[in-house]
Amino acid sequence: IKHPEEQVNFAQAVRQGLGKNQGLFFPENIPHLSNIDELLALPLVERSQKILGALIGEEIPQAQLEQMVRNAFTFPAPVANVEDNIYALELFHGPTLAFKDFGGRFMAQALATVRGDGKITILTATSGDTGAAVAHAFYGLENIDVVILYPKGKISPLQEKLFCTLGGNIRTIAINADFDACQALVKQAFDDAELRQAIGLNSANSINIGRLAPQVVYYFRAYGDLVKSGRIHLGDVVDYTVPTGNFGDILAGYFARQMGLPVGRLICASNANDVLTEFLTTGRYDKRRPFYKTTSPSM
Repeated sequence: IKHPEEQVNFAQAVRQGLGKNQGLFFPENIPHLSNIDELLALPLVERSQKILGALIGEEIPQAQLEQMVRNAFTFPAPVANVEDNIYALELFHGPTLAFKDFGGRFMAQALATVRGDGKITILTATSGDTGAAVAHAFYGLENIDVVILYPKGKISPLQEKLFCTLGGNIRTIAINADFDACQALVKQAFDDAELRQAIGLNSANSINIGRLAPQVVYYFRAYGDLVKSGRIHLGDVVDYTVPTGNFGDILAGYFARQMGLPVGRLICASNANDVLTEFLTTGRYDKRRPFYKTTSPSM
């Protein structure tokens, strides 16, 4: 259900997290960039600032946005050669070894910038990666509390240690259910207007545009590295295969394509918990399916 009458700026979307009836905020227009060749020649921070600046608009001053990006993206994202014409973008060089360090750290910088006065409580559900990335991104930020719900026994021990051992402004709650139940509890809390107001409720899941937008930049990063190394030529179409659960990461790839990056196919790779894959294939969304424990628990 769309609510086009609920129009907010980027700052409000980041602070609020969800719209009416648990709706997701989405850019009114996705800008098409005509200077792709110039963008790809820039260093990561400068290129990312321009991409995010185009998505966000002039709401955040350029110098401030550049500092947010500089504070968030403090680690590399190299492209490794797998075999002929197949490459892997390594997104595990952040502090929690997960691609979500990109989105989590930028969202923390964005929220700290646009938060205004008053207390903020981040409530998020995790199947493993999100909890660690969000916890480390927001750890120690003043007047921001973080509450993380995760499925007991259904994430890896390393992931659990990464966000359950911090303390301070980070609180964790193990739920005797699967990830979908944790996510449902988060959305239920957002439906409580009184609770949202009382504790300044916000979410750092991929449902928050502040988490989604910065993920667009590493699609450009991968393409730019391939051009720079001479493995492809500018204008060549590249397919991206993305291991994905809730499809937020691959949505960022769709944004990149709409912005002018020569992206061909966007291929969703799901594990046995392929509820959304089944939905796209059959049109049936079965929330009662059993949960399968796999070697990729964040999916």
